[in-house]
Amino acid sequence: MEKKQLKQMSVQEYLDKYMLSRKIEEAVNAAVRAKTPDPVLFISNHMKKAVPSLITKIKARQILDSRGIPTVEVDLHTNKGVFNASVPSGDPAGMYEAVDLRDGDKGTYLGNSVTKAVKNINDKISEALIGRDPTQQYEIDQAMKNLDTTEKKGELGANAILAVSIAVCRAGAAEKEVPLYKHIADLAGKTNLILPVPAFTVISGGKHAGNNLAIQEIMILPIGASKFEEALKMGSETFHHLKAVISEKHGAHGCNFGEDGGFAPNISSFTEALDLVQEAIGRTGYNERIKIAIDIAATNFCMGTKYDLDFKAPNKLGQNFKSGKDMIDMYKELCDDYPIVSIEDPFDREDWDHTKHFSGLGICQVVGGDLLMSNKKRIERAIDETTCNALLLKVNQIGTVTEAIEVVNLAKDAQWAVVASHRCGETDDTFLADLSVGLSTGQIKAGAPCRGERLAKYNQLLRIEEELGDQAVYAGEDWRAMY
Repeated sequence: MEKKQLKQMSVQEYLDKYMLSRKIEEAVNAAVRAKTPDPVLFISNHMKKAVPSLITKIKARQILDSRGIPTVEVDLHTNKGVFNASVPSGDPAGMYEAVDLRDGDKGTYLGNSVTKAVKNINDKISEALIGRDPTQQYEIDQAMKNLDTTEKKGELGANAILAVSIAVCRAGAAEKEVPLYKHIADLAGKTNLILPVPAFTVISGGKHAGNNLAIQEIMILPIGASKFEEALKMGSETFHHLKAVISEKHGAHGCNFGEDGGFAPNISSFTEALDLVQEAIGRTGYNERIKIAIDIAATNFCMGTKYDLDFKAPNKLGQNFKSGKDMIDMYKELCDDYPIVSIEDPFDREDWDHTKHFSGLGICQVVGGDLLMSNKKRIERAIDETTCNALLLKVNQIGTVTEAIEVVNLAKDAQWAVVASHRCGETDDTFLADLSVGLSTGQIKAGAPCRGERLAKYNQLLRIEEELGDQAVYAGEDWRAMY
């Protein structure tokens, strides 16, 4: 009936019905005031802005992450454009993190398919969000949580919910006509925009590499750089010098890569690995301008109350056990001998006492990764008990942008540092870079200065720094400051 009525309308009646004459006049006046050289384009954009942005369609699909394992990608459509997001995945760490929903059919992708999560987006989530305003991040994230009803998002899948949440965040930024990092800062109530110090993975071990090194990562932090662009240069140059050092000492086969892009020479000694990194730093001439961080991931080799540093060497199993006190003594010695400024997960995720004792020594930053799993309740406990002094933020362990903002604010209110972190299974999505700037985390851990899915984040930070121009601030020496 309405189509028939429209056909019978005159042009003037049509203009009057939709008040188009006034809207067109406003657009023309705006073009005149702007003295635009292209009035047609200006008027078109002006008219487009006058229409409120609404979600019109959500389409999800299964893609593969950097390990060749399925993950979720989303295209979120509004009447202003299409906004894409894909989510990372990591090794499941237990009962405290949000659920990465997998199909479980061993005959397809060894049980790792995510078609159930994809279907949940295309059916349930899509139906609930069509027609909503993408600038309303909190309300949309809450709607998805309510739709799921489980504490750990096990019904719809955190991988499904997070993919949509990130796509919504991008659409919200576009509607406000601000960069994504600025939109995130607005959502978090932040005014400072800080380029983080990158923690570049240079040597991989633990479960991320096929060598005998127990600890998971050795990283370098270019805190002496004056801007992020220089920090990336320092990291890249050190990485390539390290390749030469390893080749000289262990041959070309020692330069194989781990999952995060770090080199994986077949060594087992902490000090041997650190010596390699120190020599590479020395060859660059940056010396004191680069510090070292290590991710122990001690849960991987905790046996009861002991830690087996030879857990990856089958012929030596059980021969290098250390107690919690032995581990503390070892860390103290390493921090004395090397420029180590940060240690992540120095003990098992349930070894709160030793973590608290070591953190209380004030020797270095103590980061809670497996200990906290970005879980609000565990973070609150760690704050109350002064267990550690830094949060490793992995957004897919929580499941929404809103909840990521909440735990970062919680950590900063406790005077903790925050490290925005990637996962071992990554995509080329660059959201982590914008998140780290928008939340002023001061630190970002995105893997080696090598491999496309890792460099995607670092290259995005280059773009952000360029866009900010004279307003760009690199955390540098203030990498642990509570911005």
